[in-house]
Amino acid sequence: MIYEELSDEWKEWLALSPIERFHESEKIFANYLAMGGSLDPDPDPTSPFYIPEESGSGPAYGRPGLRVLRRSAV
Repeated sequence: MIYEELSDEWKEWLALSPIERFHESEKIFANYLAMGGSLDPDPDPTSPFYIPEESGSGPAYGRPGLRVLRRSAV
């Protein structure tokens, strides 16, 4: 692809200096984290260090899990 075929957004990005691109990338990354993005890598089940128990997202709302209560006498 040649420069003339690029979208205006890409042309604006390429016109920035490296330090300006770095600052813009910091803003984009801050927005990513603010929207709930994670720095945790995706689990790799093919890795020899993969432990399925540790790769879960964890219980919802920070609670240890659900427990069924019996309501009737046996």
